[in-house]
Amino acid sequence: MTAGVAMAGRRPTLLRAASALAVAAALLVAAPATAQEPGAQLKASIDRIIRILEDPALKGSAKNAERREALRKVVGDIYDFDEMSRRTLGPHWRTLTDDQRKEFVQLFTELIETSYITKIELYNGEPIRYMGNRADGDLATVSTRLVTKNGTEIPIDYRMLKRPDRWVVYDVSIEGVSLVNNYRTQFNSVMRSSSYADLARKMRERIDQLRSQSS
Repeated sequence: MTAGVAMAGRRPTLLRAASALAVAAALLVAAPATAQEPGAQLKASIDRIIRILEDPALKGSAKNAERREALRKVVGDIYDFDEMSRRTLGPHWRTLTDDQRKEFVQLFTELIETSYITKIELYNGEPIRYMGNRADGDLATVSTRLVTKNGTEIPIDYRMLKRPDRWVVYDVSIEGVSLVNNYRTQFNSVMRSSSYADLARKMRERIDQLRSQSS
């Protein structure tokens, strides 16, 4: 598997450690039934995920499959993977057929979920500070700080789109590093040097590798 699709291999050690916690926090999101103010929605949703993680009936390795399925369901409710997929492929999205686009969305969704569902399980009560919203029509950024055990504050910005009944996440910026931009750089490298078929193959290989590591 190339370093491109594997993601984040060249970041400094602190940022890699921060990313694990920060993206975990990014996935600690679920949408309530109505479209609240985005910051309030985010906080309520994180609380909902923490309840899953702290549920005694879902603890332990014997409950991995059940717990992770519950987390995937919540993640799928809030993340707009269609939007994220288009943004990560950038101009290459227009070159794909409809079937290839559907395949890519499925692969990208599986890659994100498989990469970070286990990271969510590492959450151990780290405080999350909500710093406020910046809204512009149907777009908003919710700024937070994840406070690590040694007191370091990691800035995490959630970029969100307003849908009729809720806000959805389409990107997460960790210490100024955009998740979408990071993947776009990696995917663009593969697409320019090879082909979509090669990118899809590499993504499948990475997903299989991650699943074997977390089983």
